[in-house]
Amino acid sequence: MAAEKTLRICDHGHRYYKSSDCPTCPVCNEERKPHREFLRELSAPARNALLQEQIDTLEKLSTYTEKDILALHGVGPASLPVLKQHLAQAELAFKN
Repeated sequence: MAAEKTLRICDHGHRYYKSSDCPTCPVCNEERKPHREFLRELSAPARNALLQEQIDTLEKLSTYTEKDILALHGVGPASLPVLKQHLAQAELAFKN
């Protein structure tokens, strides 16, 4: 049985419904979405997980192993192909 969605209002006045305890406002999250770079192509949970760890450039990403990145809450296996593609385009790779 799915959890009931409740109405929430963020600090910026956006109204949204959520069923989880996650406090992230989807409207604010969309507004903060980068307009370029690899972060734009990731899901919001994956992008937020990387930003929480201050991984905001491909150079910083390349200092982590795939296992390190997958261990971050919000990053799943679907994110890896996107990250690998961008690393390869920059002639970088995950740390071994």
